[in-house]
Amino acid sequence: MLSGVRVLDFTQYLAGAGVTRMMVELGAEIIKVELPDIGDGGRLLPFEAGGRSGFFVQHNRGKQSICIDWDTEEGRALLLELARHSRIAT
Repeated sequence: MLSGVRVLDFTQYLAGAGVTRMMVELGAEIIKVELPDIGDGGRLLPFEAGGRSGFFVQHNRGKQSICIDWDTEEGRALLLELARHSRIAT
């Protein structure tokens, strides 16, 4: 249903991650934007297995992930370029 749709995903934790996970299951390409050094706070939630949060893995499977520092001019330029090639930003 969403094949060919690219989504630029700025969400964290449950609500946004769950919605974009469902979009992946419907065929969308999700590019998850995370902050350097911090990433998505969901990465820190308990129930870790092998050093990874089971919560994070469950809610972000099938997504691509990129760390971008949007406080820099280079980071903002990269985000604008990604947005130009995306149909949805969440």
